[in-house]
Amino acid sequence: MVHLFKRSGYNIAVDTASASVHVLDDVAYEAVSLYDKMSGEELVRTLAKRTGVSEDEAKECIADIDGLVAAGTLFSEDKFRPDVEALAKRGSVVKALCLHVAHTCNLDCDYCFASQGKYHGERALMSEEVGRRAIDFLIENSGTRHNLEVDFFGGEPLMNFDVVKKTVAYARSKEKECGKLFRFTLTTNGMLVDDDVIDFADREMNNVVMSLDGRREVNDRFRKTAGGVGSFDIIVPKFQRFAKERGEKEYYIRGTFTHYNPDFMRDIDVMLDLGFDRLSMEPVVAPPSSPCALTEEDKATVMRQYELLAEKMIERRRAGTPFVFYHYMLDLEHGPCIYKRISGCGSGTEYLAVTPTGELYPCHQFVGEKRFLMGDIFQGITEEGEKVRAEFKRCNAYSKPECDECWARLYCSGGCAANAWHAAGDVNGVYSYGCDLFRCRMECALAVKASEALDAAEE
Repeated sequence: MVHLFKRSGYNIAVDTASASVHVLDDVAYEAVSLYDKMSGEELVRTLAKRTGVSEDEAKECIADIDGLVAAGTLFSEDKFRPDVEALAKRGSVVKALCLHVAHTCNLDCDYCFASQGKYHGERALMSEEVGRRAIDFLIENSGTRHNLEVDFFGGEPLMNFDVVKKTVAYARSKEKECGKLFRFTLTTNGMLVDDDVIDFADREMNNVVMSLDGRREVNDRFRKTAGGVGSFDIIVPKFQRFAKERGEKEYYIRGTFTHYNPDFMRDIDVMLDLGFDRLSMEPVVAPPSSPCALTEEDKATVMRQYELLAEKMIERRRAGTPFVFYHYMLDLEHGPCIYKRISGCGSGTEYLAVTPTGELYPCHQFVGEKRFLMGDIFQGITEEGEKVRAEFKRCNAYSKPECDECWARLYCSGGCAANAWHAAGDVNGVYSYGCDLFRCRMECALAVKASEALDAAEE
């Protein structure tokens, strides 16, 4: 399958199976669009007539396409489906845990999928003992993997900062004897960030995710304290200091856009003006009945924002003031990791979420959904949990008929299982609204990468 599109002034062809990306001139773009519909002299004549080139020039263009086809980078055959079944039967190795160290929060965000951090249960903090046992569980279930990942999540994890620090210290103490290396991520709303947090994160956290929705009025509509005070003026100075201290280390300012701000480029512009250069904006996770849920009418606006974002990134890079957008980070040299793309996102298999009491769920968005309870870190995966794991092992782009005709399936791995569950009642269903946004986002990301490659070639 070949997908042709035009974005940001570029003509682009994506070969689905090989993940090859081709930037085309107008004649080649037309030639590729006709290539699998006709052949021989008919193709030559039609191409020449439509583009105004001579038949000899048309033949040269078609010959170049023939070469790409022969090389397996255009109109290539998808041979990965048989591997999916083998991967579904693979052994289970855990490489990452999301530690819910705090099922409580000091903000009261209306759109919070985690019910203000409680995950449909009672407020709770993870104990030091559970944190240590979670590290042991990860080591015990990681097989021969050397690099392991732990995300500190909530609620607001800084409401249990002492346990975060002690869990990190315990993991570091186990690295040498167990032959492991831990990478840590902290996600925070910023309310409790202080010099101690910044210094600790600078030493120990490979990545820090800071939650800010952009414009003051947008952020403060939802991200309020229990007393109804907006958080913007409290957290922005802290995040600015935090980002500055991170230096070259990873961080992201992560925003959520809703029905109230589908024009989220205005929020990205605010983030850039505040000095942040590593950004992420995510669509809200909310039931359709929620007033903040994105509507069908919002879709065109959101897609236009992705286009504007691509144009802004190209413009700023050329001006010497580049910034990173998380969902536009692509590796065009190597393409999508095939193992990753045909085995799904890893939730429920390689990646698990741990509650304050040690319960295990497929990922943070399933926590509290007892249908997906997999066991706990003390007794391990239960018999019912193994059934859940088996279900997630088969959750990928090849398990969903809707994905068969989608050019982007090897980039998204079949999409988010949690979004599918909430939209269709089945982890192997699809969230069609999200699919539309993803395809648009991918086209824009590829246009950004095309601009980088072509500009570099001209230097």
